[in-house]
Amino acid sequence: MAHYVMLSTLSESGRKVLHARPGWIRKVNRELSRRGAKVIAQYAVLGPYDFVTILEAADNETVSSISIEMGARGSVQMMTMPAIALDTFINRLERSRSAPGRKGKRR
Repeated sequence: MAHYVMLSTLSESGRKVLHARPGWIRKVNRELSRRGAKVIAQYAVLGPYDFVTILEAADNETVSSISIEMGARGSVQMMTMPAIALDTFINRLERSRSAPGRKGKRR
């Protein structure tokens, strides 16, 4: 499964719903699960975004579909990015440096 970072900003109507029903967030998380994305972690944050959510999903298409469907409601704007685990990232870089026939450029 792939991991994704979702940055969410509530619209004015979204903030009103959240203020009236704080548990609404858990309902949204259950809906994400039904649509194929598991919430791994979620944080309310200060700054330009209201929430940072770490998701696990099968592929980019699943997450893209979720982002479009949720955003179309008008209560939230999202920016979703694929995430690479740090160990995977480092291993990939190390393998590419040591691949046969590759010579590092000297400056």
